[in-house]
Amino acid sequence: MILTNNNDGFVNLFNGLDHEGWYMAGPGRFQIIKQERALESEGGMGLLWYTKKKYNDFILKIDWKVKRKNDNSGVFVRFSDPGNDPWIAVNTGYEIQIDDLALPEGRPVHKTGAIYGLAAPATLASKSVGEWNSFEIQAVDQNYTVILNNKTVIPSFFGNRLTKGYIGIQNHDVDSHVSFRNIRIREL
Repeated sequence: MILTNNNDGFVNLFNGLDHEGWYMAGPGRFQIIKQERALESEGGMGLLWYTKKKYNDFILKIDWKVKRKNDNSGVFVRFSDPGNDPWIAVNTGYEIQIDDLALPEGRPVHKTGAIYGLAAPATLASKSVGEWNSFEIQAVDQNYTVILNNKTVIPSFFGNRLTKGYIGIQNHDVDSHVSFRNIRIREL
């Protein structure tokens, strides 16, 4: 069930009730928290990806929250079909990082809002543990902009990878429990 919000042109990719349209690559899983209409990561390194469509230029909005300060996850964009291998997303797309501590080394290019390993956020704009955060990720040609909680953390990053690909959310490790909801996209 995909719903379109006619007021703003965004399409919901997750209905809050089941995994329709989504596929798990690698170990781990995402359980559905029905009272929050959310997905929560558990298990091990993996990727839950939206299989119904590849996206070119878009604005992706997604809400997320962590249970602990050292939880780690990310939102992947524009990656090749990973099948059952989550590393395909790492190697062909871009990860917008969720990790306020940037463990283990604390490098800025590994902090929340970073384009992992490539572009550090201008500021750390995460809310407190247990509070919902909102990403807005804009991809136009090879230009990426990341907005976290209405603050532009990556004003402009010029990439060199795919300009059309899938959308996914990361299950980083067995100890990280990150929830996602309100996953919606508008094509440009």
